[in-house]
Amino acid sequence: MKTTRVPRTPDAAEPAARTRWAARSVHLPGGLSLRLDVRAFTVVVALLLAALAVSVLLVGTGDFPISASDVLKSLVGQGNPGQEFVIRELRLPRALVGLLVGACLGLGGALFQSVARNPLGSPDVLGLSQGATAGALVVIVLFSGSATTVTFGALAGGLLTGLAIYLLAWKRGVHGYRLVLVGIGVNAVVTAVNGYLITKADFVDAARAVVWMTGSLDGRDWTQVWPLLALCVVLLPLVAGNARGLRMLEMGDDISHALGVRVERVRMLLMGSAVLLTAAATAAAGPVAFVALTAPQLARRLTRSPGPNLAAATCMGAALLVAADWASQRVFGADQLPVGVVTGVLGGVYLLWLLVTERRKGRI
Repeated sequence: MKTTRVPRTPDAAEPAARTRWAARSVHLPGGLSLRLDVRAFTVVVALLLAALAVSVLLVGTGDFPISASDVLKSLVGQGNPGQEFVIRELRLPRALVGLLVGACLGLGGALFQSVARNPLGSPDVLGLSQGATAGALVVIVLFSGSATTVTFGALAGGLLTGLAIYLLAWKRGVHGYRLVLVGIGVNAVVTAVNGYLITKADFVDAARAVVWMTGSLDGRDWTQVWPLLALCVVLLPLVAGNARGLRMLEMGDDISHALGVRVERVRMLLMGSAVLLTAAATAAAGPVAFVALTAPQLARRLTRSPGPNLAAATCMGAALLVAADWASQRVFGADQLPVGVVTGVLGGVYLLWLLVTERRKGRI
């Protein structure tokens, strides 16, 4: 007996759900229009609000607890003098450094993963964080430098490591897997150099170096906020202006050339921006692990949108870091942990899951 398959009639809720998250065109003055991905925009707004909300909780956390409402009142100048001093001079800079460092790491990780076209193309894996650490250790161990000189040493180390990776990976262009493999090799070499520097340091410098290498927001003040903020003001518009070229690069160099993208120029510009963002974040807070690896991937899974998802990755990085810092102070009781320990544990679990997933898909 021959049976006829009747096509299923979709429910009325399915087209409505698809329409709700579909990309829409927004008309601007002057006859211009903007294509808006509703789901991605909603995710970015939600992550930004979450980061700000956790920052308020973080500012109120400490030996002298302050409620969220009192924190908001103090921020607008309506709190009592004691609370305003604690918030504005002691805790607000730490929260702002956490937001900016997380944003820099999230954006830098998204740029590297898009250029490499590989989810493992992260500053943690490529050795940029270790390179910045090596620069800081040279200043600490060999010159017993101040906090300012350690910052400049970390910046120099990160920039030199990024340049070395790019030159070693160059062969008629920079291929994604070649970039990752070269970065892993450089990471191993620089890690060995860092270990050697620690063994040659005296006890005081070694202890100071180990504390810095853990990654922490303790003791951060306004001197770390302003350089990071200035760097973000300069680099964010630059990266946003080349976002279309980055999206084309994800489809391959040949297609990008055919679409009119100056491939090597865009790649060098965006990689340089990513190196600067990572080095500056490491200089401000130490090598905070795995935020640059996890933030772009989590953002992409939330937006379900192709492309680099730069805005979502930036907001996700900021939210992750301030949430990890809040957890390091509240979850473990009196034994407060550096934020780098918390992100390292969570990021390590995520990295194992990512490796298993990529292996099942046959990509590694």
